[in-house]
Amino acid sequence: MKLFSDTIRTIERSLDYSALKHEITAQNIANADTPNYKGKQVTFQKALNEALSASTLRVSDDRHITNGQKRDSAVISANRQVQYAHNGNNVDIDKEMSDLAANQIYYSLLTDRLSGKFQSLQNVIKGGK
Repeated sequence: MKLFSDTIRTIERSLDYSALKHEITAQNIANADTPNYKGKQVTFQKALNEALSASTLRVSDDRHITNGQKRDSAVISANRQVQYAHNGNNVDIDKEMSDLAANQIYYSLLTDRLSGKFQSLQNVIKGGK
């Protein structure tokens, strides 16, 4: 018997992505004035693909994505093409703060969804009371 659904595993992986995104964004903010520091970013699509590859996808049409397709993992990369400051730094503090706020909302949404899943399990365990 499977105790936890694939949804919970997907939420767990999404929380891991959000935590990584927060860590990288915090590093960028902390190094906003560091000479020659190149801001880093986490590629969302690869993290999403990793989360989806772990879950079972229901295919109702031949054109849908299947679990057999190769998925990549999350990637942290530095943007070396843009330079905002005269000291070689390329961190845009306004963009980083905006990304941090968006990620905080995303993380909050995920924790609410996970809490709802566990409340549903608790309701089942109590017999619907």
